[in-house]
Amino acid sequence: MIAEDFILKNYNSNVESGSVKWESPSNIALVKYWGKKENQIPENPSISFTLSNCKTITKLTYTKKESKGFSFDVYFEGEQNEAFKPKILTFFERIEEYVTFLRDYHFKIETSNTFPHSSGIASSASGMSALALCLMSVEIDLGADYTSEYFNKKASFLARLGSGSACRSIEGELVVWGQNESTESSDLYGIKFDGEVHSNFKNYQDAILLVDKGEKQVSSTVGHKLMFGHPFAEQRFAQAHDNLAKLKTILATGDLQNFVKIVESEALTLHAMMMTSMPYFILMKPNTLEIINKIWKYRAENNSNVCFTLDAGANVHVLYPENEKESVLKFINDELAEHCQNGHFITDFIGKGAKLIEK
Repeated sequence: MIAEDFILKNYNSNVESGSVKWESPSNIALVKYWGKKENQIPENPSISFTLSNCKTITKLTYTKKESKGFSFDVYFEGEQNEAFKPKILTFFERIEEYVTFLRDYHFKIETSNTFPHSSGIASSASGMSALALCLMSVEIDLGADYTSEYFNKKASFLARLGSGSACRSIEGELVVWGQNESTESSDLYGIKFDGEVHSNFKNYQDAILLVDKGEKQVSSTVGHKLMFGHPFAEQRFAQAHDNLAKLKTILATGDLQNFVKIVESEALTLHAMMMTSMPYFILMKPNTLEIINKIWKYRAENNSNVCFTLDAGANVHVLYPENEKESVLKFINDELAEHCQNGHFITDFIGKGAKLIEK
């Protein structure tokens, strides 16, 4: 599909009002996306696990109006929130060409997260995907007749224009985004991973260790831009293609040892790109490194398949097979929680994607 295929051409403008509510999860990339072109197009492909417990719940109420400008109010956890409005306005401006009713209605956006807002977990993926799904349901209310495949693709396409990684939160359990030779994927939207997945990777577990709940000193948006002219950019983009191809085979064969190698290498490469950009920066904290070293020690001593990954921040995602759940959670409580802010961590597992709650 091309971008023009997602333009809403006709709709019933006589619909006065309505509301819809969706929940959409966060996700954690195994092969990382870092660096983007114009219009939120990724420089390299990525693949992610969709999470289950860490999600955003968004209710969108729409009311017909006379004036033709964008009009919306945002409520976060029950209170009006002006700070979120600039990002949503930018989102609306980007998607207006495809969601052609946006100026005809006033929108009340009520949103909340199942994880603490100040936890240091990025909510842009879950938040923007939930809002995109709500807008897709409004299109249905206005008379659009879509297959579920088209609905999900357009929702992912719209979500990407709000936050790149949001396009990977529509479906589950594994989602690929970015053109590559290994899978039938697209730069414009995420798709469910089409390869075979061994039982070793079913119901995979993710414990999110909250090392630092503060705001990052360098945003992901700025970090992505620093890949322009980066001395190792082309090698990194080629590495991502290669790792995705390797991971496809690993997921099919159930090769947990090589899964660990690819996932940890990808996490460290992401942060290496930050440390070697100009200007350079470090988002890991001392406790991030303490946790990584303890994971390596535990894995060696216990013949375990536990591993870590990182997003663009200090927090650590601890990934492990379901059959190690009891022992790894004990390890986290006994040895890793002390390196988390206030001992705080969140247990999660791989989920099926977004869900319509109310219509």
